[in-house]
Amino acid sequence: MEFKRIKNRVTSLQLLLAGAIGSLLYFAHDAFIPVALALLISLVLSGPVEALHARRVPRGLSAALLMAAILGAMVALVNFMSEPAQKWFAAAPHTVRLIERKIRPFELLMSRIGELRNSAGNIGAGPKPAQAPAAPPPAAAPQESAPAMLFDGARTVVLSCVTIVILTLFLLSGGPPMLARMTAAFASDLKAAHILDVIEKVRSEVGRFYATTALINVGLGIATSFTMMLCGMPNPFLWGTLAAVLNFIPYAGATTTLIVLTVVAIISFDGLGHAAAVAGCYLALATIEGQFVQPLLVGRRLQLNPMLVFLALWFGGFFWGIAGIILATPVLAALKVVATNSAGGQPLLEFLSPHKDDDGPAKNAVAERAAKAAGSRRSPLPPAA
Repeated sequence: MEFKRIKNRVTSLQLLLAGAIGSLLYFAHDAFIPVALALLISLVLSGPVEALHARRVPRGLSAALLMAAILGAMVALVNFMSEPAQKWFAAAPHTVRLIERKIRPFELLMSRIGELRNSAGNIGAGPKPAQAPAAPPPAAAPQESAPAMLFDGARTVVLSCVTIVILTLFLLSGGPPMLARMTAAFASDLKAAHILDVIEKVRSEVGRFYATTALINVGLGIATSFTMMLCGMPNPFLWGTLAAVLNFIPYAGATTTLIVLTVVAIISFDGLGHAAAVAGCYLALATIEGQFVQPLLVGRRLQLNPMLVFLALWFGGFFWGIAGIILATPVLAALKVVATNSAGGQPLLEFLSPHKDDDGPAKNAVAERAAKAAGSRRSPLPPAA
């Protein structure tokens, strides 16, 4: 009984601690999001930095050169895509009129259905009593102007980006020696060595995963661009870039790209058959990438339960918005690597891994553990007379 009370007390403390951490991450997201993104970027880029350091290039110099190259590539990409984006913004009024013309039959149908429903509800109803005159609405509170709101949002984004770049440079410049000093301050030498080994494996796995995923997404973007060009879509390279960037987000990225391409096709072409062909072509490309290319190149090392990935994306978006969606899959992958390299991480590893119906050994292991637990709880038999 005393052991049960201690166990219940520990469980309650764990729940309270988890709730406190969740509340802190939710309400202080402005402070934690840049730190988390900097950690993710440093994990991905630490491989090239350490490879250059092995060739006697200082970590600080290699980190600065790598960050400058990435920022330059991003600026070049934005400059390359600015012209088609400006064309779309310039044609926005015409596009809105096209959308209104395309959906007008659907609006008329829905309004007719609403009228029929109201008429059916009014059948047999008596005359409505006279209503008192409504009170005048309260005066609206003064709202902040749009330029001021845009300036505040841009300032927050710029400060977050500067924080991410600076913190990433610090993490890459420090490298494993900085992690060794930090872990040695809070753990023994043996535990510090094990923690460093786990961090190195997390860095290796996450970096390899993102490098391979980036190559796959670039290929998907190129294939999407040429496919949209063959389908006659306007600005095909814009949609290829959109497909490549959004495909870093599991499930939601490909779905968003499909919706955007379908809407643009409906606006751009007169017949629905052409729009269906555009949607079908991208759906075929996304299926080939997700079902064949991704498992072939990435392999099964970081396979995760799809339901947990979806829940991680949902809760990540709820807590931290776009940043939470970006960080959801890497966090699960890091947890799986930690569980793989921990002594008591087998239950967490089984929880994170995809469940298969034909997984006989796993079922037998679960049944064996359950039988052992039941045997330990069973009271011993009295001695025979």
